[in-house]
Amino acid sequence: MIDVTQPIYVLTIVAFVIGLIRMGNPATARSGILWAGIAMAFSIAVTFFVPGISNLVLILPAILIGALIGYFAAKKVAIVDMPQMVAIYNGMGAGAASSIAAIELIRLGTSPFNATIALAGAIIGNVSIAGSVIAFLKLQGWIRQKPITFNLQQAVNLIVAAVGVFFGIVYLTHSNFLLPYRDALSPFFVLTIGYGLLMALPIGGADMPVLISLYNAMTGIAVGLEGFAISNYAMVVAGILVGAAGTILTLAMATAMNRSVGGILAGGFGKTQEETRTVSGNLKPISSEDVAVMLAYASTVAIVPGFGMASAQAQFKVRDLVDLLIGRGVKVFFAIHPVAGRMPGHMNVLLAEAGVPYDLLEDRDEANRAFQDVDIALVIGANDVVNPAARIQGTALYGMPILDVDKSKNVVVLKRGSGKGFAGIENDLFYMDKTKMLYGDAQGSLSKVIQELKKL
Repeated sequence: MIDVTQPIYVLTIVAFVIGLIRMGNPATARSGILWAGIAMAFSIAVTFFVPGISNLVLILPAILIGALIGYFAAKKVAIVDMPQMVAIYNGMGAGAASSIAAIELIRLGTSPFNATIALAGAIIGNVSIAGSVIAFLKLQGWIRQKPITFNLQQAVNLIVAAVGVFFGIVYLTHSNFLLPYRDALSPFFVLTIGYGLLMALPIGGADMPVLISLYNAMTGIAVGLEGFAISNYAMVVAGILVGAAGTILTLAMATAMNRSVGGILAGGFGKTQEETRTVSGNLKPISSEDVAVMLAYASTVAIVPGFGMASAQAQFKVRDLVDLLIGRGVKVFFAIHPVAGRMPGHMNVLLAEAGVPYDLLEDRDEANRAFQDVDIALVIGANDVVNPAARIQGTALYGMPILDVDKSKNVVVLKRGSGKGFAGIENDLFYMDKTKMLYGDAQGSLSKVIQELKKL
């Protein structure tokens, strides 16, 4: 019987590449997801024709149950909760890779090369699934979102990781160290998963976009390694693509925060640090009526979204405001910081859901060149990414590239209260003479501004 699976795998790989290319452009991203999804569906379907496949009575119900859970969960999840969904589904991919590794390692007759590859994939997959679970719990608010730290944390983490890898080496070398070598797999999996949990605990909320991107890259690498171990070329290429894309995105996100990936993994950016400097000036409240008047007579308005817009689900009101302003002849653009929100591209996803035209979105560098000509910068729920304290040596944000909102002629900040950002320091922007504070839930505040704007 002719094995047709490999040629079809090649075609699905081509579809994966096309999908990834199309995801690189906001205008074609949706179709890119469809390309990749269809390719994955064909990869799963053709796997049933691989010679020697068995246990279909278990595989088919598992696929059906997983597909139903995924479909209904994706339909139900609110866009504001998308980071949690991305985190947990990424963890599931890592868990699948780890499961494949476990089966390959337990199976009799595994070659030393395949065992080594499977073991490497298991380490990466175990760390990724455990870390993704912690990321999900933090994003969901089920555990503390700030860094969770304890004395000698890095030393404990290192010991747990080293002992876990040691048991992996015991298995590979068939050493009978205290226990039969095959029994070393259990502590190996327990300890490497434990290391993944411990590694993610000290990561603060401000680092969460980078962390999610990193785990995405790790999951891709784990899948690719397990593809090598079981000679599945579709898994190899898909894993390499995901791993490469995730790695590039992780480095880009870390650069956007002027942080090293190692520094992020060491944790601490999200720690609340005691404020030792004095910020001059006062917070100056403003009414929605006055904000409407300012916007109505502005020539150029920059909108700077942050997590506050996401948590208030205010993106649709933002779109309504933009339509009103453009209708009055006001030039409007969005200034998007790479790490605004809680996952890579969080603000872009929210604004796309509301139907905001892609050509209104400017990245940090483009926006920074334009701020000096902006009449009003409307900051909606953003904090650390617009804090000029990032230019002051010694502050928790020092060195982090920010949006130069303070160079605008006027600034209006929509904020629930006077709380600090994830970095735990006061925002110098809020105390400037040019800055006014519109307090309240972003969606409610924007509704009032829109109502007043319509009266003018």
